[in-house]
Amino acid sequence: MPINPESYRALALQVTSHAVNQTSDASGGLRLRHEARSLIQNSINRLAQQIAASIAFIGFDCRLIVLPEYFLTGFPMGDTLAGWAEKACIEMAGAEYEALGKIAQKHKIFLAGNAYEVDPNFPGLYFQTCFILDPSGSIVLRYRRLNSLFAPTPHDVWDKYLDCYGLEGVFPVAKTEIGNLAALASEEILYPEVARCLAMRGAEIFVHSTSEVYNKNLTPKDAAKITRAVENMAYVVSANTAGIANIAIPIASADGGSKIIDHRGIVLAETDAGESMAAFAEIDLGALRRDRRRPGLNNLLSRQRFELYAESYLQSHFYPANTILEGEVDRKHFLQTQQATIERLAKLGII
Repeated sequence: MPINPESYRALALQVTSHAVNQTSDASGGLRLRHEARSLIQNSINRLAQQIAASIAFIGFDCRLIVLPEYFLTGFPMGDTLAGWAEKACIEMAGAEYEALGKIAQKHKIFLAGNAYEVDPNFPGLYFQTCFILDPSGSIVLRYRRLNSLFAPTPHDVWDKYLDCYGLEGVFPVAKTEIGNLAALASEEILYPEVARCLAMRGAEIFVHSTSEVYNKNLTPKDAAKITRAVENMAYVVSANTAGIANIAIPIASADGGSKIIDHRGIVLAETDAGESMAAFAEIDLGALRRDRRRPGLNNLLSRQRFELYAESYLQSHFYPANTILEGEVDRKHFLQTQQATIERLAKLGII
């Protein structure tokens, strides 16, 4: 029976991130890099089995699977930028993407995730990248996280990044057979402007790879997930980690609460802690598109008056751009830049 592209199932697959931090120190080394790559490959092999079993259980109309934030490596703790790039970051056309692409191709799915990635245009740096692979195994979307406290972002090399990729490369939307897909990285769910810029370009489904504290009480991030869905009339498919192993912090510090929210803000599916495929639900694109085209009070997207706000944004300067465009920096740079921003805004009477 043919699958209806406007009605299919999505899965926020909650899996453990097996960190590579302890395979190396700041000095790096080929042997230690090899150990990290071995751990990454083991994670991909595990995922291949988990994805196959999940689809067999959920049904073959499962067309979209979202994986957690940095599911292959964990996050850097004490590593230099160069050290983490050498140890944990994958290449834009690397073997890891090829292996994940084969999983997408085998199961005829769109596979979304998040990884640390190096870019030959920016030697010595890396970006936290959200990606989407299509059923052919090709990357159809590459979004670099724009707001991060301790990692480089396109905004930190803004002028050069725009020269390389343009504004559409900063806010990419993949127009696919299962809808217009866009990505949000982790805490960026708290930044309404990111989702809004993607919605302006037609985003219908936000894939949200995250690794966050889960609480049965409403957290700021969970409140934001509902808000981003409602204000943009879009689905949010949010996959959290099932803990982070092989790292100094307690494993369950970021564990649980993966969920799918529809364009009305209704939580369709949610899972508790631990590895789980329970957060799956139907994506009804037909209903979303009908609501987006229906006049009335609830059609918030069509009622936006962006010109009202444009001048205020143009006149405001908070965290500065281009702070690592010239020369290598260490992690202290990010906190120092934030502290300087706070002091400047305080002197202006803004905060």
